[in-house]
Amino acid sequence: MAAFVDRVTLHATAGNGGHGCVSIKREKFKPLGGPDGGNGGNGGDIILRVDPQVTTLLDFHHLPHRKAGNGEPGKGGLRPGKQGQDLILGVPAGTVIKTRDGDILADLVNVGDEFLAAAGGQGGLGNAAIASDKRKAPGFALLGIPGQEQDVVMELKSVADIALVGYPSAGKSSLIAAVSAARPKIADYPFTTLVPNLGVVQAGEVRFTVADVPGLIPGASEGKGLGHEFLRHVERCAAIVHVLDCASLESDRDPITDLETIEAELASYEADSTFAGTDGTIVPLVERPKLVALNKVDMPDGKDMADFVRPELESRGYQVFEISALARDGLRDLSFAMAKLVEEARASRVVETPVVEVPVIRPRSVNKREFYIRREEQNLEPLWRVIGEKPERWIMQTDFRNDEAVGYLADRLAKLGVETQLFKAGAKPGDAVVIGVEENSVVFDWEPTMAAGAELLGSRRGEDVRLEDRGARKTREEKRAEHEDRKAAKAAARDELEAERRAGIWTESVHAKAAERKAKQRAQEDQ
Repeated sequence: MAAFVDRVTLHATAGNGGHGCVSIKREKFKPLGGPDGGNGGNGGDIILRVDPQVTTLLDFHHLPHRKAGNGEPGKGGLRPGKQGQDLILGVPAGTVIKTRDGDILADLVNVGDEFLAAAGGQGGLGNAAIASDKRKAPGFALLGIPGQEQDVVMELKSVADIALVGYPSAGKSSLIAAVSAARPKIADYPFTTLVPNLGVVQAGEVRFTVADVPGLIPGASEGKGLGHEFLRHVERCAAIVHVLDCASLESDRDPITDLETIEAELASYEADSTFAGTDGTIVPLVERPKLVALNKVDMPDGKDMADFVRPELESRGYQVFEISALARDGLRDLSFAMAKLVEEARASRVVETPVVEVPVIRPRSVNKREFYIRREEQNLEPLWRVIGEKPERWIMQTDFRNDEAVGYLADRLAKLGVETQLFKAGAKPGDAVVIGVEENSVVFDWEPTMAAGAELLGSRRGEDVRLEDRGARKTREEKRAEHEDRKAAKAAARDELEAERRAGIWTESVHAKAAERKAKQRAQEDQ
C-alpha cells in the first residue's frame, strides 16, 4: 500500500540558458562572410500542475530534487540552440505552495491549475546578433543565464465539503465507509486511521465529498497525536460533523467532554488564508456549521447514553443525529442534513464573472529607474554598489576571459548611465564598484577616463585595447590638447605652402622643368 505524504519540500532547479556562438562564415571566394554565430536556447521551466490522477505527494518525498533541461548552445551558420525541455510535475488538487517562511505563493485547487516553481535561464546571443555598423565582426558572444533555483514547501489540504472529526475509534472510518464507496482501514484500536480518507456521498440530487480526519486528542493543535499533521485537511471544508462515541470503554470520557475537547482544539488551530470566503475573510474552524452524530447507538448502553446527552447538545444549538455506522441506522437523515449544509455553502459563494483583460499598450516610462546606486563601506574605504535587473543580468552574460566582451559590457553600462550616476553620487576614480548581489557580484576599480565606445580599429578579434596599459593612457583633457596642437600644426603648414605659391616658387620650378623637357625632345629630333 502506498504511503500518504501531505507535506514535502521541493528543491526546484530550472534549466540553464545555452551560450551564444562565436563563428565567422568561411566560404570559398567569400573572404568577408561576416559573423554567423547563433543564439543559445532558453532553459526549461519547472511547472507544478494539478493532475486528477495524483492523490499524494509521495513522489516528491522520494525525489525532492528536480531539475529541468538546459538550453543548447548556439551553432555556426546562424543555427540557434535547442530550447530546454520544461519539467511539468503533477500535484494533487488542493496543494498549497509556500515559501520556507510560510508565505503562500499559490493555491492549486482546480484541475489544470499551474504554478511556475522555477523559471529557466535566458539563452545568450551569438556574435551575429551582437554585430552592428561599428562592431562588424564581434569576437565574443553572450553567455547563457543560469536557471532559477527555489525551494518551495508543498502542503496538501483535502478538497472536501464535510469533515468528520472526533476522538480515535469514534467510528469515523466506519461512517465514511457506510455512506460512500471509500474503504478505509477499520479496527478496534486507537489511531487505526493514519491518513485522511475521502469519500463521495450522493444524497438525493446533491453530491458532495466527505473527509475522514485522523483522530484528535487533547493538545492536537500543539502537535500531540496525529491531529496537528492533519488538521490542515479540515480547512477547506464548509461544514464539520462531530462523531461522538456513545459506547466508549474509558470511564473518564463521555460525549459532552469529547465534544468540548475537540471544539477547543479546533478553536486553537489557526487556519491560514488558503481558505477564505468570497470577501477574502477567513472563517475559523470553530465558527463553521456543525452537526453532531452520536455513534454506536446499537451497542449496549449506547442508546441510553445518546438519550442522556441529546437534550444537553440540543440546548447548545447543535443538530443531533443518532446513528450506527455498523448497523447503518440513521445514516439517511444524516446524509441529507450534510447535503443541506453543502447546498447552503455553495449557494453563498458568489460566482464572479471572469473578467477578460484587454492588453493595453503603453509607451515605456522615461522616468523608470533601471538601476540605483548605494554607497557602502568596506575596510574604511568607500564602496559603490550598482543594483538593478539589467546590470546584474549583463554581468552574468559577460565572458570576463574575453577583453572585447568586457569592453562591450563597458559600452552597455555607459549607455545605461551608470558612469553618470556614479559621478553624481560622488564616486572618485579608483573607488571600488560592485555590480550585483553577493553571490554573483563583480568588483572592479572604477576608472571614469575609460572610453566607452564602439569596437576600436587596430585590435584583434577578442581583444580590446582599452583594457591594455590603463595607467599609461592619457586623459580626455590631454587628448583634446594634442588634437588642438595637431590642428594648429596643419594650419601653419597650409599657410606656409600658400605663401610659397604666391611668391612664385612653385610656378618657376614648374616652368623650368617643362623647358628642360622640351629642349631634350628637340635635341633628340635633330639627331
